[in-house]
Amino acid sequence: MSSKPGMAYLVNITSRAERDLEHLYNEIDAAGSDAARRWYKRLKKQILSLEEHPNRCPVTPEKKTVRHLLYGRGHGVYRVIYRVLERWKVVEVLHIRHGARKKFQMADLE
Repeated sequence: MSSKPGMAYLVNITSRAERDLEHLYNEIDAAGSDAARRWYKRLKKQILSLEEHPNRCPVTPEKKTVRHLLYGRGHGVYRVIYRVLERWKVVEVLHIRHGARKKFQMADLE
C-alpha cells in the first residue's frame, strides 16, 4: 500500500487487514478521542515500519511462514499478522487482531 523510494520492502495491507484497521479505529473511538487517535496512528506507523526490517518479528506459533508484530501493552496488545514475500520484497499484512484472542486459523486470514 505504501512505500518510500529506497526502502527495501513494499508494505501491502490486504483488504482483510484494512477492514480490521477500520473496525479497530471504530472500536477504540479514535474519531472521538485524541489519545485513541494517537495510539492508532502509532500502530499504523509500526505497521509501515515493516518496510525496513520485516524479519525482525517472530514467526507465529500457528504457522511458521507467517510472522506477527505485537503492538500495545498489557491487555491492549494487538497482533499484526503478516508474511514476507522475499522474492518480490513485499510485506503482506494479512490480519490485525487482539492479542488475547484464541489462535488464528489460516481461514481467518482470507
